[in-house]
Amino acid sequence: MSQRDRIVTLAQSHGFQHVQFATMGPTPHFEAFAKWITAGHHGCMEYLERNQELRAKPQIRLDSVRTAMVLAMEYNHNRPPDPGGLTGKVAAYAWGRDYHNLIGKRLKKLKSSLRELGIENWGGVDTAPILERSWATEAGLGFNGKNNVQIIPAHGSYMFLAVLFLSAELPADPLLPDHCGTCSRCLDICPTNAFVKDRILDARRCIAYWTIEDKGPIPIALRSQFGRWFFGCDDCQNICPHNVAPPDSAEPDFAPRNAWIDLEEILAASPEALMERFIGTPLRRPGAEGLKRNACVVLGNMGLDAAIHPLRRAADGASDLVSEHARWALEQLGG
Repeated sequence: MSQRDRIVTLAQSHGFQHVQFATMGPTPHFEAFAKWITAGHHGCMEYLERNQELRAKPQIRLDSVRTAMVLAMEYNHNRPPDPGGLTGKVAAYAWGRDYHNLIGKRLKKLKSSLRELGIENWGGVDTAPILERSWATEAGLGFNGKNNVQIIPAHGSYMFLAVLFLSAELPADPLLPDHCGTCSRCLDICPTNAFVKDRILDARRCIAYWTIEDKGPIPIALRSQFGRWFFGCDDCQNICPHNVAPPDSAEPDFAPRNAWIDLEEILAASPEALMERFIGTPLRRPGAEGLKRNACVVLGNMGLDAAIHPLRRAADGASDLVSEHARWALEQLGG
């Protein structure tokens, strides 16, 4: 068995379904990322501004690096039926366990196993200063879709990516062609018109950005476009022809435990109870106030009289942030 095959087998034994390699050099397409930051399209995500030199040249951290190994783990599951009532939708990546925890532990074990083989390495999942999608494209894992997600033909885009930089010199995989063609369904369906053009997303208009990353007031002009999206948004992925029948994940930790959220319960719960409820999941990221804010926006979009009572309670007894969103929602409902 070749060294490459041993490494692939090792990575797959740690739960990564897809393993590809690229020859090291400067980070591909870094200039496009830098322009995106300069344009301010990243909004409040200041962490993306840091460590630019390392993002551009990963060899700075480990000068023996010769190969980039790109790993992907599938997370797709079928969405459970709509329970109706005062419920909001959650993006598929957040239905189960926080992928940072699961993949981080798998990577730690994989890194240790590689070092036992004499292969120095560094890398991580998306908390590290690495442009994962750029390396994924460079390694021939998939291609970067017009909606800015990595698409693997016959597997779709419901993937978590990680990258390890290795001291071993391994043959590079060939690049894949762009399979988007003239299709623009992902751009056309975006409720908030967040795409400036193909492959350029202005996060400041993105539902996922506002429901997860930004902790402040959601712009009034955007709120009515959120529909029932309580946390994240999958519209541009769901419409993609490459996601017609994506394979189900083999990871039980990604099963859909939080695909639908009872919004009345969110507004009624104490901040401490909310954070306790969502331990180990991505839904803790906006904080309790952010979750309540999101719930108000969705309830305002649903047009149901049943939402008026919980919104009135939130308008009277919540923080200024939540109260303002609750009053907006009540105006939408005529309540």
